[in-house]
Amino acid sequence: LPACPLCPRERMGQAGFQLRPGYHPIVPIMLGEARLASDMAAQLLDHGIFVTGFSYPVVPKGAARIRVQISAAHSTAQIDKCVDAFVAVGKQLGVLA
Repeated sequence: LPACPLCPRERMGQAGFQLRPGYHPIVPIMLGEARLASDMAAQLLDHGIFVTGFSYPVVPKGAARIRVQISAAHSTAQIDKCVDAFVAVGKQLGVLA
């Protein structure tokens, strides 16, 4: 599929997050460390975004991540809020520059 500059996957990648490749509703944001994934999920909840950090034994050691799923039920405003929260928390935790 061609790149879409407004879609959340493209925006998250442009912000500097490491994403698993592919175009599908589930977007894995790769964080590596279990503690980082857990801390990021907790701080995102403070922004009104409910996500779960996945780490070993659910995923391989060193491959901790947060997965988000986009659906047609999400409004543009909701997606914008989610991406903005990820960027803000990513900067706070040093995931993003």
